[in-house]
Amino acid sequence: MDTDLLFVLGIVLGVLALPAVVSALLDGRAPRTPAFLIVIGGLMIGYAVMQKPGVYGFDTIDDTLARTFARYL
Repeated sequence: MDTDLLFVLGIVLGVLALPAVVSALLDGRAPRTPAFLIVIGGLMIGYAVMQKPGVYGFDTIDDTLARTFARYL
């Protein structure tokens, strides 16, 4: 699988899980599923970074997102 796609999917999973974590904490429930999604997203990002060291960073997130969306859409 393309590492750019893994990186972007990991970011998307992490961002989409954050409101669920906040909602679960405010309702007094344990955020098990959102925490699992954040871990999966982190593993996807980590795998992409390990496969291509030095390519991904905070300054290249927007370029990677735009390049990946342009490629697959």
